[in-house]
Amino acid sequence: MSTTTNHPTHEPRLDAFAHAKPAYAAMARVEERIDLNPVLRELIKLRASQINGCAFCLDMHWTDAKAAGESDVRLAQLAAHAESPYFDAKERAVLALTDAVTLVAETHVPDDVWAAAAAQLDDVELANVLLQIGMINAWNRLAVSTRMVPASWSAQA
Repeated sequence: MSTTTNHPTHEPRLDAFAHAKPAYAAMARVEERIDLNPVLRELIKLRASQINGCAFCLDMHWTDAKAAGESDVRLAQLAAHAESPYFDAKERAVLALTDAVTLVAETHVPDDVWAAAAAQLDDVELANVLLQIGMINAWNRLAVSTRMVPASWSAQA
């Protein structure tokens, strides 16, 4: 199995939406029911998308984060959230959990990461954070696998 990340083309492989509309719509409905602060929601989506290397989702959620009121400096600092002074304890805990769950095969979500998130969130918010992390990872996997083209790139072409 090849592990190279070099793509000879950025042409999409499959329009998953066109071929699996009911399932795609069901995923969107789950996403709509996740109850989180819009800025925190977009930080989760962006961070997981950074880890997964999903250009389509990075493009979309950067735009959505800006629309939700996120600043350029915080977006630029997101990859260094653990060291950045721009994130509070709750955001750091959520982003660390995002990292651990996104990389679950490697991390198995360490107890200290879980404890930090559980100390900052009540059970309802923690459950919603976990659902959001799971959903963006599913979206990332669809977008990366099918080589979805970022909307901003499509607009330039």
